[in-house]
Amino acid sequence: MTFITISRESGSFGEEIALKLAESLNIPLISRSVVMSDWFPEIADKHELHMLSESPRFYLTNSKLDITFAAYLEQRLRDVVARQSVIIFGLGSQIIFANHPEAIHVKIMASTETRLNRLRRIHRLGHEDARRMLQLTDRKHKRYVSTIYNQDWSDLSHYHLVLNTDLLSIDESVSLLRFAFENKHTLTEAAESEEDKTAKAVVFKNDSEQEFAKILDMYGLEWEYEPHTFPIEWDSEGNITLAFSPDFYLPRFKTYIELTTMNQKYVSEKKKKMKKLKELYPGININMVFKSDFHALMKRFGLQKGTDV
Repeated sequence: MTFITISRESGSFGEEIALKLAESLNIPLISRSVVMSDWFPEIADKHELHMLSESPRFYLTNSKLDITFAAYLEQRLRDVVARQSVIIFGLGSQIIFANHPEAIHVKIMASTETRLNRLRRIHRLGHEDARRMLQLTDRKHKRYVSTIYNQDWSDLSHYHLVLNTDLLSIDESVSLLRFAFENKHTLTEAAESEEDKTAKAVVFKNDSEQEFAKILDMYGLEWEYEPHTFPIEWDSEGNITLAFSPDFYLPRFKTYIELTTMNQKYVSEKKKKMKKLKELYPGININMVFKSDFHALMKRFGLQKGTDV
């Protein structure tokens, strides 16, 4: 499911944008207030709730579930995004889901002068009081991410999009993020559909490979056909002159399989390629398998026909 994480500087209209975006997309908004009122009371007593509201470091304390409150929060967030599209406001979510393929990480910011003027107007504060409030709230945001995840909240490399509300209104920001969400959602669905088509349309180079795939299916083993190509020779200008694409990959065993026949010429050529591959990519596990040896390989893996794997 496509989802958005939003981090904001105080006075940047980040909260207003998050609320309006959630309403526009008709998806839930998960914020600190939701976590404190609906999630943490399931595992925290009154004292623990108070500490969680005051101290980022307390999130590293073990809960009654024998995991830290930070780990519990992360687990709940992961469960939610696996089920539905949401907007997550703060909570270090840009770090938790840093490499998630369906996430859009957003930072809402504005200049110090603009944020000060907004805080003064909204809270009816003097200039110095507004400045102290700005420094305090930004410092709290930064401290939480630093304490829990040892990351710099202000590092822009954590974000896909940075919106400057000096130059963008709330409505303009919502429109941009809505477009980003809908575009990401459409592209993700299209990619998944294409992957399904590709998976159903595997074209084998010969009958032996097709037969081998059927045997893998018979044993209930997940497999990928020629998923990677490894360069193994280059010319003096750095152009690839020889590459090796093992026939199958077995994800469960993290093992590549190269099929071969009894023809000694082809066996020797493939052995040379495999030797170079192992020298250049020492972390790769690869086996050469004769068709007649496959059942012996399955026995080595501890599998028998019909085994539930």
